[in-house]
Amino acid sequence: MKVKNKFNMTLTACSANESFARACISAFAAQLDPTLEEINDIKTAVSEAVTNCIVHAYKEELGKIYITAEILDTNAIKIKIRDKGCGIEDVSKAMEPLYTTVGGERAGLGFAVMQSFMDGIKVTSKIGKGTNIVMIKKISLRYNNG
Repeated sequence: MKVKNKFNMTLTACSANESFARACISAFAAQLDPTLEEINDIKTAVSEAVTNCIVHAYKEELGKIYITAEILDTNAIKIKIRDKGCGIEDVSKAMEPLYTTVGGERAGLGFAVMQSFMDGIKVTSKIGKGTNIVMIKKISLRYNNG
């Protein structure tokens, strides 16, 4: 897979930046001419990943969220969302639906949502070093016959 276009951004891990990240990624993905459903899938997955960084990675501080998006020559977008927060002790357990370390209003569905809306997701994490989420969304090829 060859990268055709790329951008990087760093955000403060605060809730006001969740919608900004979602808007930036969807605007960048627009160059692939995605359907409305594909854009909504991407926006939802990005929202979940960024929210995980805000809620879980930096519990008592304002850390940074690092985002990279790449347009691939396979008509796909690859999105990397990374933090340098507390890390996840057991990634496979954290990816189970309904598992949450916070409780309260949190449903524990973030990773399940990301998996359902994207074509690929890989999560790696190290305690005390942070978490890295890589997601890929293939965009359907459409042709204008008009």
